Amino acid sequence: MSAIGMSNQTDEQRLLFEQEAVRIVNKAVEQGLTLRLLGSLAFHLHCPEYNRLQKELGRAYTDIDYAGYKAQAARIEKFLSQMGYREDLEVNTLFAGERLIYNHPSNGLHIDIFFDKLNFCHEISWIERLEVDQPTIPLAEMLLEKMQIVRINEKDIIDTMILLLEHPFGDHDHETIHIARISKLCARDWGLWRTITMNLRKVAQLGQAYEQLTAEEKEHLTSQVDLAFEWIDAEPKTFSWKMRSKIGDRARWYQEVDDIS
Repeated sequence: MSAIGMSNQTDEQRLLFEQEAVRIVNKAVEQGLTLRLLGSLAFHLHCPEYNRLQKELGRAYTDIDYAGYKAQAARIEKFLSQMGYREDLEVNTLFAGERLIYNHPSNGLHIDIFFDKLNFCHEISWIERLEVDQPTIPLAEMLLEKMQIVRINEKDIIDTMILLLEHPFGDHDHETIHIARISKLCARDWGLWRTITMNLRKVAQLGQAYEQLTAEEKEHLTSQVDLAFEWIDAEPKTFSWKMRSKIGDRARWYQEVDDIS
């Protein structure tokens, strides 16, 4: 696995990211805008007991990622300008309203906003889902965000580990990973199922190598992955899923994309 998103970071640097990430969400709410954190900072905020592992394992913050709605794009652009950020005009023109990138000229922070969905190896929609939680996207989407990456990196393994250690699985969103929702999505899309299950196995396997985890934590991590498989396996699969499963890995089941943070 590559070292993307992995480096030593001072407490001062980490605090700058953490405070700014929350400040922007809170200010956005005051203006009636829907912005929710994803990426490393979302895992930090939603996993207060286990977020220490990010620092201990060298999981660095590289930027501040947000989910938003395309219908609010123009207002969000104005809002970020008011917050002192400057847009990356070339990149924003390239993505044509699907994504916005902003940089702060004085503190050097970089903001990436994704509208309506995360469309990398697989498409993860959050239409009508962002209102479920705050200041982050829902826990189910946090797990999907990481587990949809085919060429997964160590940073993604670490973020997923702390999520599984911190939160239980269930059929709702309140401080719970909505595995019932994830299972239904996987039951409709063989490609998503293939990537999600492949990566869950990697999390369970690679997590055993971290000395920073106790024996009990490693056991809990394995049991969480086993439980996820029980939910996913039990969900009845669609006809299209069954047809695609016959082809299996002989045909590529995901989109080729560059690495994301």
